[in-house]
Amino acid sequence: MELTKETARKILKAYENAWVEQDTNKILSIFTKDGLYHERVLKEPMKGHKEIAKYWKNKVCKEQSNIKFKLLNFYISGSNIIAEWDASFNNNTQHVVVHIQEVAIMEIKDNKIKSLREYWQSEESPIKK
Repeated sequence: MELTKETARKILKAYENAWVEQDTNKILSIFTKDGLYHERVLKEPMKGHKEIAKYWKNKVCKEQSNIKFKLLNFYISGSNIIAEWDASFNNNTQHVVVHIQEVAIMEIKDNKIKSLREYWQSEESPIKK
């Protein structure tokens, strides 16, 4: 099945909503059961729903707040989505605001993410009170 722009937009919107809403069930809904999530490509990926859920609950739900997300561009190449976004969030454990720009490569199978690899640069600043 060919990956369409409409399907890509739906996946990216669901990813955005899952992150901004800190919704573990929503992020799992767009990954295949055996999906891979490479948050840092030089480290081992999270494998499958159980590991992705653990990462999401610990990293996104516990450590982050005030999440903002803006999709800048996306491209389709075969069954892959290449997306670029700008985001920011409060890191509640380090007490800083993180501004991040990211490129993500998503391999799609049956309209779900089979593999996600994130490449990003970030900067931090103090949380203003």
